[in-house]
Amino acid sequence: MTDWLHKVQYYETDQMQIVHHANYIKWFEESRMHLLDEIDFGYDKMEEAGLLVPVLSVSAEYRSMTRFGETVAISAKIKELTGVKLILSYEITDSETGKLRCTGESKHTFLDAETYRTVSLEKKNKDIYDLFKKMYDAQED
Repeated sequence: MTDWLHKVQYYETDQMQIVHHANYIKWFEESRMHLLDEIDFGYDKMEEAGLLVPVLSVSAEYRSMTRFGETVAISAKIKELTGVKLILSYEITDSETGKLRCTGESKHTFLDAETYRTVSLEKKNKDIYDLFKKMYDAQED
Protein backbone atom coordinates (compact mmCIF):
# COMPACT_ATOMS: atom_id res chain seq x y z
CA MET A 1 0.00 0.00 0.00
CA THR A 2 1.25 3.45 -0.81
CA ASP A 3 1.31 6.41 1.54
CA TRP A 4 -1.13 9.27 1.11
CA LEU A 5 0.68 12.57 0.47
CA HIS A 6 -0.78 15.82 1.77
CA LYS A 7 0.60 19.32 1.23
CA VAL A 8 -0.17 21.51 4.25
CA GLN A 9 -2.47 24.39 3.37
CA TYR A 10 -2.38 27.81 5.03
CA TYR A 11 -5.92 27.43 6.41
CA GLU A 12 -4.79 24.32 8.31
CA THR A 13 -2.38 26.35 10.42
CA ASP A 14 -2.55 28.76 13.30
CA GLN A 15 -0.97 32.21 13.59
CA MET A 16 2.48 30.61 13.98
CA GLN A 17 1.94 28.65 10.73
CA ILE A 18 1.88 25.38 12.71
CA VAL A 19 -0.78 22.83 11.81
CA HIS A 20 -3.76 22.87 14.17
CA HIS A 21 -4.06 19.51 15.96
CA ALA A 22 -7.57 18.74 14.62
CA ASN A 23 -6.23 18.50 11.07
CA TYR A 24 -4.25 15.36 11.83
CA ILE A 25 -7.54 13.53 12.43
CA LYS A 26 -8.78 14.72 9.04
CA TRP A 27 -5.55 13.46 7.47
CA PHE A 28 -6.12 10.06 9.09
CA GLU A 29 -9.44 9.95 7.25
CA GLU A 30 -7.83 10.99 3.95
CA SER A 31 -5.32 8.16 4.26
CA ARG A 32 -8.08 5.71 5.25
CA MET A 33 -9.99 6.63 2.07
CA HIS A 34 -6.80 6.19 0.06
CA LEU A 35 -6.19 2.77 1.62
CA LEU A 36 -9.71 1.60 0.72
CA ASP A 37 -9.43 3.03 -2.79
CA GLU A 38 -6.22 1.05 -3.30
CA ILE A 39 -8.14 -2.19 -2.81
CA ASP A 40 -10.91 -0.77 -5.02
CA PHE A 41 -13.44 -0.82 -2.23
CA GLY A 42 -14.10 2.69 -1.02
CA TYR A 43 -16.94 3.81 1.22
CA ASP A 44 -19.22 4.29 -1.80
CA LYS A 45 -18.93 0.59 -2.69
CA MET A 46 -19.33 -0.42 0.95
CA GLU A 47 -22.53 1.56 1.20
CA GLU A 48 -23.77 0.01 -2.07
CA ALA A 49 -23.14 -3.38 -0.40
CA GLY A 50 -25.32 -2.31 2.54
CA LEU A 51 -22.48 -1.62 4.98
CA LEU A 52 -21.56 1.37 7.10
CA VAL A 53 -18.20 1.69 8.84
CA PRO A 54 -18.50 4.35 11.55
CA VAL A 55 -15.61 5.62 13.66
CA LEU A 56 -15.95 4.50 17.28
CA SER A 57 -12.88 6.32 18.55
CA VAL A 58 -9.79 8.09 17.30
CA SER A 59 -6.56 9.07 19.03
CA ALA A 60 -3.44 10.94 18.05
CA GLU A 61 -0.03 11.48 19.60
CA TYR A 62 1.77 14.55 18.31
CA ARG A 63 5.52 14.04 17.98
CA SER A 64 6.78 17.15 16.20
CA MET A 65 5.32 20.24 14.56
CA THR A 66 4.14 20.34 10.97
CA ARG A 67 4.22 23.71 9.26
CA PHE A 68 2.60 25.47 6.33
CA GLY A 69 4.02 24.40 2.96
CA GLU A 70 5.39 21.05 4.10
CA THR A 71 4.21 17.82 2.57
CA VAL A 72 3.49 14.88 4.84
CA ALA A 73 3.26 11.19 4.04
CA ILE A 74 0.46 9.42 5.87
CA SER A 75 0.61 5.68 6.27
CA ALA A 76 -2.53 3.76 7.28
CA LYS A 77 -2.36 0.11 8.24
CA ILE A 78 -4.77 -2.43 9.62
CA LYS A 79 -3.80 -3.09 13.21
CA GLU A 80 -6.66 -5.44 14.07
CA LEU A 81 -9.40 -7.10 12.06
CA THR A 82 -12.23 -9.22 13.40
CA GLY A 83 -15.54 -9.86 11.77
CA VAL A 84 -17.04 -6.99 13.77
CA LYS A 85 -14.18 -4.59 14.48
CA LEU A 86 -11.47 -2.83 12.47
CA ILE A 87 -8.60 -0.89 14.04
CA LEU A 88 -6.29 1.18 11.86
CA SER A 89 -2.97 2.70 12.87
CA TYR A 90 -1.51 5.82 11.29
CA GLU A 91 1.92 7.33 10.99
CA ILE A 92 2.50 10.82 9.63
CA THR A 93 6.01 11.76 8.57
CA ASP A 94 7.59 14.70 6.79
CA SER A 95 7.86 13.48 3.19
CA GLU A 96 11.23 15.16 2.69
CA THR A 97 13.06 14.38 5.94
CA GLY A 98 11.16 11.34 7.18
CA LYS A 99 10.79 12.98 10.59
CA LEU A 100 7.87 11.55 12.55
CA ARG A 101 5.11 14.13 13.06
CA CYS A 102 2.19 12.16 14.50
CA THR A 103 0.97 8.64 15.24
CA GLY A 104 -2.56 7.52 15.93
CA GLU A 105 -5.31 5.01 15.52
CA SER A 106 -8.99 4.76 14.77
CA LYS A 107 -11.46 2.08 15.79
CA HIS A 108 -14.40 1.15 13.59
CA THR A 109 -17.26 -1.31 13.48
CA PHE A 110 -19.34 -2.70 10.65
CA LEU A 111 -23.06 -1.87 10.59
CA ASP A 112 -25.95 -3.02 8.46
CA ALA A 113 -26.99 0.11 6.52
CA GLU A 114 -30.71 -0.60 6.97
CA THR A 115 -30.85 -1.60 10.63
CA TYR A 116 -27.77 0.20 11.98
CA ARG A 117 -26.96 -2.98 13.89
CA THR A 118 -23.48 -4.34 14.22
CA VAL A 119 -22.76 -7.17 11.80
CA SER A 120 -19.99 -9.66 11.32
CA LEU A 121 -18.38 -8.67 8.04
CA GLU A 122 -17.12 -12.21 7.61
CA LYS A 123 -20.70 -13.51 7.78
CA LYS A 124 -22.56 -10.66 6.00
CA ASN A 125 -20.13 -10.24 3.10
CA LYS A 126 -17.24 -12.70 3.03
CA ASP A 127 -15.84 -11.19 -0.20
CA ILE A 128 -15.35 -7.81 1.47
CA TYR A 129 -13.93 -9.42 4.60
CA ASP A 130 -11.47 -11.32 2.40
CA LEU A 131 -10.31 -8.03 0.81
CA PHE A 132 -9.53 -6.61 4.25
CA LYS A 133 -7.91 -9.87 5.37
CA LYS A 134 -5.72 -9.96 2.27
CA MET A 135 -4.59 -6.38 2.96
CA TYR A 136 -3.94 -7.20 6.62
CA ASP A 137 -1.93 -10.32 5.75
CA ALA A 138 0.11 -8.42 3.13
CA GLN A 139 1.21 -5.92 5.79
CA GLU A 140 2.70 -8.74 7.85
CA ASP A 141 5.10 -9.72 5.05
